[in-house]
Amino acid sequence: MKKSKVAIVGIGGVFPGANNLEEFWQNIVDAKDATIDVGADRWRLSSDELYSPTLAPDKVNSRRACLIQDFQFDTEGFDVDSELLNKLDPMYQILLHAGRDAWADTNTDKVNKQRVGIVIGNIALPTESSSLYSDEIFKQLYETQLNIGSDKSTVEPINRYVAGLPGGLLAKALGFGAGAYTLDAACSSSLYSLKYAIDELVSGRTDVMLAGGLSRPDSLYTQMGFSQLNAISKSGRCSPFDSKADGLVVGEGAGIFVLKRLSDAIEHNDHVYATIEGIGLSNDIEGNIMSPDSEGQGRAMSAAYEMAGWKPNDVQHIECHGTGTPVGDGVEFNSLKNLWQGYDVDGDCVIGSVKSNVGHLLTAAGAAALMKTLLAMKHAVLPPTANYESPSDKIDLANSPFKVLDKTESWETENGLPKRAAISGFGFGGINAHVLLEEYIKEETQESSSINIEYNDIAIVGMETKLGPWNDQASIDNAILFSNDKNTTQPDNWWGAYSNSYQG
Repeated sequence: MKKSKVAIVGIGGVFPGANNLEEFWQNIVDAKDATIDVGADRWRLSSDELYSPTLAPDKVNSRRACLIQDFQFDTEGFDVDSELLNKLDPMYQILLHAGRDAWADTNTDKVNKQRVGIVIGNIALPTESSSLYSDEIFKQLYETQLNIGSDKSTVEPINRYVAGLPGGLLAKALGFGAGAYTLDAACSSSLYSLKYAIDELVSGRTDVMLAGGLSRPDSLYTQMGFSQLNAISKSGRCSPFDSKADGLVVGEGAGIFVLKRLSDAIEHNDHVYATIEGIGLSNDIEGNIMSPDSEGQGRAMSAAYEMAGWKPNDVQHIECHGTGTPVGDGVEFNSLKNLWQGYDVDGDCVIGSVKSNVGHLLTAAGAAALMKTLLAMKHAVLPPTANYESPSDKIDLANSPFKVLDKTESWETENGLPKRAAISGFGFGGINAHVLLEEYIKEETQESSSINIEYNDIAIVGMETKLGPWNDQASIDNAILFSNDKNTTQPDNWWGAYSNSYQG
């Protein structure tokens, strides 16, 4: 068994109300809510035309969201033509900005860029540019059918690759050669990206990994979608764990983290923001898309503590998923209470949610949560939760080991022990992640609670398939391998028949 601690050594991000991390941290400390009234530059229809206070088709329940404003993209330092970069959707631009800042925050003199990889959580939804490009395509097809002249496309066609391209583009722009991909694990995506990035590092396939989350879809698409799910805060304010909580506020942004094996980080003289001591992943069994399940959340949390060798009450701060939806926050709170049951607690553990500051960043939600926690650890400050006044009736805060802060407190530990924190991400459909962080103290050399990877051969021992007209593996074998099923055999010219019928 090989043991290796993984360290976070570089950070970069763009978030609502904060185009740099200094502004982001100040907003956290000030318990500032970045929610704004959506301007005409972001929605293609007027907010008055779209708004409905009650649930109605093709309407939004709120005119407010957490959006990035006044962001200025600088193409300096990227190995991609600047003219092309300036034609890209802001989604790509905020990622490139965050990635460049994170890389610049890292000591890279001893790093071989060909051994640097990228894993990023990114939402698979239309962006403003991809929607405009679709409009232009349909317009051209329509005008062609009418035999009238068609205008040339004004949108850069590469903007149509909304899901996978961002990771590859960042790798190309920064000159990395160890591969890049994006994933969409809903609201847990950023934390899932950490897990897969760690796997690359501890396996030795890479020496440095960039991980994190990105989310900047067409904001009207998400605003309307969450309105139809009846999840949007009609008050336009995200208030996790609070008595006035009435739903989530949609946000957007990007947060990127540079990961190295701790031994390499020490050799490179990096600033270590924290070490990742444990990650637990799970899927709900009994939950559904809008109703999370404590059992599934508990499995993710327990797995993280087992990996780290910690007890739940070893952490002083928990950055919760905390969307501001009363039911979801209540389930998460009960999951934590169940986890902590039976453990002695000397003092209250602080819980909170960055969504009160920047809204719900969807696939980048975990990146915002992780960024907040790393900066809190760096500044030795237990951060407040914005919009918090009194606990929700679904949360028995008084009879729990937890507290929610409305202003900062000093983050101190006993006997010089390192600060420890937890971060949760619980996505649609019960996609759960829980991450444990520990402050790095230079004198600390033990590796007892390191991330462990055991190298064993993997065997495939079972297989079953249902495909098209074949309902089991035996039918597929007969039809495809042995050609015994003549009724389902493809015609000799099956590709020609298919291609002739395709009009796309």
